[in-house]
Amino acid sequence: MNVRAAVIQAPRKAEIAYAIAWGFAAVFYFLEYASRSAPAVMIPELVQAFGVTALGVSTILGVYYYTYSTTSLVAGVLLDRFGARYVVPMGMALLAIGCLLFAVPQASVGSFGRLLQGAGSAFAFTGAVYLAAHGFSAKSLATAIGFTQCFGMLGGTMGQIAVGPLIHGAINIHQFWVGMGIVVLLVAVGLMLMTPREQHAAQTGEKRSFLAPYKVVLSNPQSYLCGIVSGLLFAPTTIGDMVWGVRLFQEDRLFSYHDAVFAISMVPFGWVFGCPLFGWMADALHRRKLALIIGISLMLACALQLTFVPGALPSWFTLLVFGIASGAAMIPYTIIKEVNPDNVKGSATGAINFVTFSVTALLGPVFSKHIGKTIGTPITNPELHFFHSALFWVAVIALALLVSFALRETGKRP
Repeated sequence: MNVRAAVIQAPRKAEIAYAIAWGFAAVFYFLEYASRSAPAVMIPELVQAFGVTALGVSTILGVYYYTYSTTSLVAGVLLDRFGARYVVPMGMALLAIGCLLFAVPQASVGSFGRLLQGAGSAFAFTGAVYLAAHGFSAKSLATAIGFTQCFGMLGGTMGQIAVGPLIHGAINIHQFWVGMGIVVLLVAVGLMLMTPREQHAAQTGEKRSFLAPYKVVLSNPQSYLCGIVSGLLFAPTTIGDMVWGVRLFQEDRLFSYHDAVFAISMVPFGWVFGCPLFGWMADALHRRKLALIIGISLMLACALQLTFVPGALPSWFTLLVFGIASGAAMIPYTIIKEVNPDNVKGSATGAINFVTFSVTALLGPVFSKHIGKTIGTPITNPELHFFHSALFWVAVIALALLVSFALRETGKRP
């Protein structure tokens, strides 16, 4: 009887260990998102530090998504092949070095630091989802993934609403980035100590191509659709909010710096509630696609209100609801796991991250070239400029809604 009990308890102990490790990875994701969103509230300071224009700063910030999207593919296959114990802390080390380099007041060094931040950050969500898949049952996986994104967007909120006053009071931007790098390294040590050892292909001597998992994932058309939908939903929050949002509301809506930061920070703050809410909804309804469409429709309604009647409701309230609805962007991360085999969980997350942020990397320069670079110029009509900006994101969200109808429903009623 004791032997049987020990056999039953062993998997349970492993699940608990994975769940604790997932907690450390969620903190990593919090810090990654804080480092991603913080530059939005320090554009003038970065202009002065790097000696470039605001458009030049946006270019430096934008390179983050190039390495983030491509390294996501590497992160997924490394997780499937070697496990999370050393792979995820390695990503954290890259992020930490990138933060330290971003503190150097030279544009070339800052660009390289931002590239490293993007590369290291690719291991955050991918690693957290990998650990969640090992630490939580299938019936609660979508909820766990939602809470993972909740931590990330809480970091995004703190990266704006807390960092803004911080860098204008207690510390300067260089001290902030050095401190961020040190904290990330400390969390990396904790994660490595808590993550269980695993038997993987590289340890057992199994010969398998690095690209074999991606051959499975990327031969499935549903994988691309998941990434495209997620990418179209992420772009308004990553480009529209975290890069240009504060300046748009300052220059076009004539908000004060404090009011602009507060309003824009409501989007990631909304994600804090929206991600677990829509994850729970997808699990409770047993309908991933239905929950996704509900979220996209609500996002579209908020975007339309901001575009055509921006004064009808307080902007911070509309952006909060928009952020909550944006939590639906995480549902395709559950769907892609359910439309692909269990032995490619890490690669499936890497693939969707690659497609998602490739979409962001493509849309970012388009928005910057046609709308972002004209913010605050003498020839710009502020009201018309804001209208064109908001209309751009209305079109992006509407396209996401259309593509979502092509997704396969993977939720199953009991």
